[in-house]
Amino acid sequence: MYLYVELWNVTESWMKLSKDKRREFFDKMELGVREIMDSGAEVTGWAMNDEHTPYRSDYRYMAVWKLPSIDDVEKLEKAVADSGWHKYFSQVNARGEMIPMPKVIEKLINIEAHSTSLID
Repeated sequence: MYLYVELWNVTESWMKLSKDKRREFFDKMELGVREIMDSGAEVTGWAMNDEHTPYRSDYRYMAVWKLPSIDDVEKLEKAVADSGWHKYFSQVNARGEMIPMPKVIEKLINIEAHSTSLID
């Protein structure tokens, strides 16, 4: 199981679209999202980044997904790119296979300066 986090802001191109064009864009996106969800993906949630968040990122919007495999993650990434999303939203992502907290803690405790991987 993979976690996938999207963080984004609107671009000037989005702001120039009429509300009807914005609605059209999301109506088309909904079809692609349904296909991804039919494969077992789950949207944990969408949110707006709280302005009082300590160490807050500069991104206003977010979505968190749980996806069954790396193949599903890559399908999501392709669907987002193919939709034209990046024309209207500046975005950063984070993804990784879910691992138990004790394993992460052990890796953090034992990490060496030359290590580039959190897990082996």
